[in-house]
Amino acid sequence: MVLEGVAHERGSVRVGLYATPSSFRKEMHALAVHEAPAAPGVVRVVFDAVPAGRYAVMAYHDEDGDGKLNMRFGMFPAEGYGLSNNPRVMGPPAFEDSAFEVAADRPSQINVVMKY
Repeated sequence: MVLEGVAHERGSVRVGLYATPSSFRKEMHALAVHEAPAAPGVVRVVFDAVPAGRYAVMAYHDEDGDGKLNMRFGMFPAEGYGLSNNPRVMGPPAFEDSAFEVAADRPSQINVVMKY
């Protein structure tokens, strides 16, 4: 997975891999979560041995290190975030808008553009 457009090196980036619509955006219910040091520009994260299937990814730049995506007014991200398929969202993002297929016989690369 490639996170593009990380704004700066403060904090870390956290990436959740989700297998179901009901778990999407709920980090404690993610299939897997990876954290990597933030770096301006591009950050790469690898999920190993992901079985074939349909998944969605949500990433965020945890600038203050509190382990969550901070929100303004409880609705608008206050830290950078990104979604697989880079959908344009109005309101909470949906699993279906970010869903992608992982094939059993070849590796997948997902590019996620971070939004601030």
